[in-house]
Amino acid sequence: MFEFKRGAIASLALAALTAAAQAAVPVYGYTVKRSFPHDAQAFTQGLYYQNGYLYESTGQNGYSSLRRVELESGKVLQKKAIPAQYFGEGISPVGNEIVALTWTSQTGFVFDASTFELKRTFNYPGEGWALATDGERLYMSDGTAYIRVLDPKTLAPTRRIRVTADGEPVTRLNELEWVEGEIYANIWQTDRIARIDPFSGRVVGWIDLGGLAASANIAPGGDNVLNGIAYDSAKRRLFVTGKMWPKLFEIELKRK
Repeated sequence: MFEFKRGAIASLALAALTAAAQAAVPVYGYTVKRSFPHDAQAFTQGLYYQNGYLYESTGQNGYSSLRRVELESGKVLQKKAIPAQYFGEGISPVGNEIVALTWTSQTGFVFDASTFELKRTFNYPGEGWALATDGERLYMSDGTAYIRVLDPKTLAPTRRIRVTADGEPVTRLNELEWVEGEIYANIWQTDRIARIDPFSGRVVGWIDLGGLAASANIAPGGDNVLNGIAYDSAKRRLFVTGKMWPKLFEIELKRK
């Protein structure tokens, strides 16, 4: 009987240690590889890299826009103003189109990717924060702990992903990017990016970008926070920036 109890206790202890190890979310630091000029008036809401260019959406009523930007110079090569009643949010490419969200208007836009001509609008409940794509589906954040998965043709939701870390919900999911099979998400008003498993919703890593704002000469406080993730899958380059930052950074992640 004693041997049975001792074995049972040992098994429980091992299970507890295993669970604790699984619960510990790894944290990654960063090294800046390069920095690029970025429009310090751009209230960055959405960002992605495609065919050698950055595509960026900016926010604030009366200042919202869709842009095509030259990476090396930060020069805005093409710009489409969003009507002043809308607060622009995230964007994502879908074929030859760009899908864009607005914050509280429950209205989205679909633009021609080449001309930026408005092709149609669509509606959705709740707030719109960010968009990303894995090439087959769209992922949409709305400020809650849920990411909506959208059909790229109908833009209708097909399921929701509940995002958690150590079993607790993670809210304020902001700008999104698909990176090597994971969803990267800025956590609004923090220096952290969550690396999210798109199937379980579990945060499998944190990226701590503390100190990067100072590198961009951004004073602490205010709304000029980290926001904007873009990934060049061909060259495996990761870019990050913030709202009204004068710099955009290419970074390399390092396990802490």
